[in-house]
Amino acid sequence: MGSTRKTAQEPTQEIERKLSGNASVKMSGKTSEKTLSLLKSNGNFTIPQLSDQIGVTTRSIERNLRELQKAGRPKRIGPAKGGFWEAIE
Repeated sequence: MGSTRKTAQEPTQEIERKLSGNASVKMSGKTSEKTLSLLKSNGNFTIPQLSDQIGVTTRSIERNLRELQKAGRPKRIGPAKGGFWEAIE
């Protein structure tokens, strides 16, 4: 009975190994580009709206915006509610 069946967790771990490193950077870069592009077209987008448009989680958008803001783009004008985003090149 030397079964060589893989557990359900093994394929997931293999995929995670393949996706770690450069792949996450590439995905993040694409998300950043899409985020900035959408904010250039409409600075009134909310995080949930950006999330829906790009197809990632709201948490991913929040993390992405935080990193972009550290780099000086985009800039938040006004309060969290009632303000808008200004995309800076």
